[in-house]
Amino acid sequence: MEEELKQIVDAAKTNVGAVSNRADFEAFKAGITGPNGSLTKVMKGMGQVAKEDRPTFGKLINEAKQQVQAIYDIALEAIEAAEIAERLGPPIDPSLPSPDSEPGSLHPLTQVREEISRIFKQIGFTVAEGTEVETEYYCFDALNTPKDHPARDLQDTFYLPDDADFGNVSKNSDERYLLRTHTSSVQIRTMLKGEPPIRIISPGRCFRRDTVDATHSANFHQVEGLYVDKNVTVRDLKAILDYFFEQLLGKGTTTRFRPHFFPYTEPSFEVDFSSSHLAKLGSDWVEIAGCGMVEPEVFASVGYDPEVYSGFAFGMGIERIAMIIYGIDDIRYFYQNDHRFLKQFA
Repeated sequence: MEEELKQIVDAAKTNVGAVSNRADFEAFKAGITGPNGSLTKVMKGMGQVAKEDRPTFGKLINEAKQQVQAIYDIALEAIEAAEIAERLGPPIDPSLPSPDSEPGSLHPLTQVREEISRIFKQIGFTVAEGTEVETEYYCFDALNTPKDHPARDLQDTFYLPDDADFGNVSKNSDERYLLRTHTSSVQIRTMLKGEPPIRIISPGRCFRRDTVDATHSANFHQVEGLYVDKNVTVRDLKAILDYFFEQLLGKGTTTRFRPHFFPYTEPSFEVDFSSSHLAKLGSDWVEIAGCGMVEPEVFASVGYDPEVYSGFAFGMGIERIAMIIYGIDDIRYFYQNDHRFLKQFA
């Protein structure tokens, strides 16, 4: 009996070399421990062994089973390693350049943002950035926005939970955190840090509870500008925006101001422009921005004397500008990460 078990184990050690895949493994396993396997037949003979010899016989069988199982484990490990190697393919050197022939490129919104920044830098503006999480003071109160203004409603603004904590953005106990609805908060923080003259633009991501459709998104990008100094007038505002839009959209671009209302500027205007690009839009004039002279109450909130300083502010959507420049009719294309769309701007 002992010799027979030894022959079974030796045969398993010899025959396992021919096992190269799972089908071979299952056949090999069935020949030893399957219902009609060689080891199974020996185990079935247990009942014919004398009672006093059964402990010894059982011990021998267990030892043989353990040796066979070790052979199984080694064979199966080799098969799994071969399967993984086949899926991975030949070895590669991670230090080599990528075989991908298409290099990466900037997102179209990033391209437009950088072009906007480049134009304003040419005329002395600097780029200022701020946090996307803000407080009610910087987003509304300091901008002369009344408590009952619709922009402060839950239907328009993403407020964060009362127990939210952001170490880099401090707030008063009676305030709430929110996702900024515009980048005007950067203007307030900039004015609080220093004295005029100030000439900045603040591009960045903003959030509003808009229903997503072809022209609206709850997550969008704006660029806002602020110019504060002595004797700043509406004429300066018009000249700056005329220069900017002609640089951005080409010669022949013209703008017009229409009276409007914003809590933080007075007088306030909406800006329309006309350009050769409008052939794609089928309209003579298209609204593109909001602007105005900084409200004295805003200056008072940052400690500026409105009798000494004046200034203007403006803001516009980066997506809207990109849609006009590239002739895109659906804002959602910008956020879908569709390679077919993005590679057109590479």
